Amino acid sequence: MTAMLTTSNAITDLDLAINGVFNAPRDFVFKAWTEPAHAMHWWAPRHFSVTACEIDLRPGGAWRARMESADWGALWIGGTYLEIAAPERLSFTFATEDWYGQPGPETLVSATFSDLGGLTLFAFHQGRFEDSDTRNGHEDGWVSAFDVLAGYLTTL
Repeated sequence: MTAMLTTSNAITDLDLAINGVFNAPRDFVFKAWTEPAHAMHWWAPRHFSVTACEIDLRPGGAWRARMESADWGALWIGGTYLEIAAPERLSFTFATEDWYGQPGPETLVSATFSDLGGLTLFAFHQGRFEDSDTRNGHEDGWVSAFDVLAGYLTTL
């Protein structure tokens, strides 16, 4: 099963917007985003595995995940939660770590979740990216990860 997704460049061509509908209740979708036991199943593009995930779900709390693939090796991502309004909204910073554990350029992510009577409408925004190639790479990664999430939600 896949989520129904639409993508667009929002605000400028250095921002990313993805909107879609998950065939699952909003509470389940929010838990999938905020509980490590769930995030381990989807928080990476297809053909990657999430091998570690830490979430300190509070404003100012850190999150960090390690994803691995045969082609790309291991990659750490992480950031800090800015806003948590369960189960409606999340906002956090996002950065990929370099080989020395230092975060690269930081973007801001916001995700909102609306109840559609057993379905969840979500709106995702990430920006501002340094260039359109980086934005496009993130778009491909998130769309793939959201597809994995849609499948995972059917198992809950």
